[in-house]
Amino acid sequence: MMEVKANLSDSRSNSSGEESFQELFKQHYSLVVRKALIIVKEQALAEDIAQEVFMKLYHADRKAIENIQGWLTKVAVTTAYNHIRTEKRHHAREEKQKRFGKNAIGSVEDRYMALEDIQEVQKVLMKLSERDRDILIMKYSGYSYEEIAQSNGLEKLSIGTLLARAKKRFRDFYAEERGDDQ
Repeated sequence: MMEVKANLSDSRSNSSGEESFQELFKQHYSLVVRKALIIVKEQALAEDIAQEVFMKLYHADRKAIENIQGWLTKVAVTTAYNHIRTEKRHHAREEKQKRFGKNAIGSVEDRYMALEDIQEVQKVLMKLSERDRDILIMKYSGYSYEEIAQSNGLEKLSIGTLLARAKKRFRDFYAEERGDDQ
């Protein structure tokens, strides 16, 4: 009997939580879209960002947020700038691939040397711990510190230090692999 009451109480609080979320959505959606639109300059994109902001709000502890409008504004601006940064990295990667794609046409010897370098790097990467390897690959694939931290379950603030240590270990293993003395 006690469990039934508790479940009924939970379902009521969930439905009231849903209702309050819907009210917040209706009340602040246009504000969030406008804030995102100022930064991204495209209506459809601003609406996508607004959806992402409200998903974050849905999963956040709304009781802990003192100023909901301020929170939504801050998250909308941050999410819009993150989107722009992600797009810039994506374009930079595409440009880089185009450049390397054009330069890839060379002699058989050049291609063999490039392949050998790739295999050597892969071999050294396999000597690193899984975390070091993941961090390095993600960083040089254009992911942000925040994305790397989320993917590996780490604190964003520790990514710079972990990345520097991973680079040092990579250089040491690479030098060892090539027989270089340092």
